[in-house]
Amino acid sequence: MYCLTIATPLGKLTGVEADGFMVKVLLDAAKLPAEERRTALLGLWAEQTEEYFAGKRQKFDLPVKLDGTPFQLAVWQAMQEIAYGAVLSYGQLAQKINRPKAVRAVGSACGANPLPLIIPCHRVVAKGGLGGFGLGLEAKKILLSLENPTFDF
Repeated sequence: MYCLTIATPLGKLTGVEADGFMVKVLLDAAKLPAEERRTALLGLWAEQTEEYFAGKRQKFDLPVKLDGTPFQLAVWQAMQEIAYGAVLSYGQLAQKINRPKAVRAVGSACGANPLPLIIPCHRVVAKGGLGGFGLGLEAKKILLSLENPTFDF
């Protein structure tokens, strides 16, 4: 397992690779979760992340390995289908995965997303506001503004 830390408008992001797959993205990691090394995959992650923040990339194209419950995996898959610059509410996402009463569980799955940005959980908002975000609400505002400068907080 290897990791690479890069500077971004959000702060220092650390990407973690295991067995040729991206497995985690952390913001301002207090302790690195693996040996710091720029592998080919982590270099590609860094490049795509820089392109994203420069407005030149709308979707990440990286091999990922997700460890979650079947419900979490369904939510994470559905989040990947939310278009750049668009948002869905937790309720709309619950509808999309055919679990309309699982709004809170969708929120929990969003919070458990191990690959923010790659799996764009920042595009899921509360019915009447931002909702939460594992990297912090300020980071969510930055990402939503980057993707859609007219987004109304």
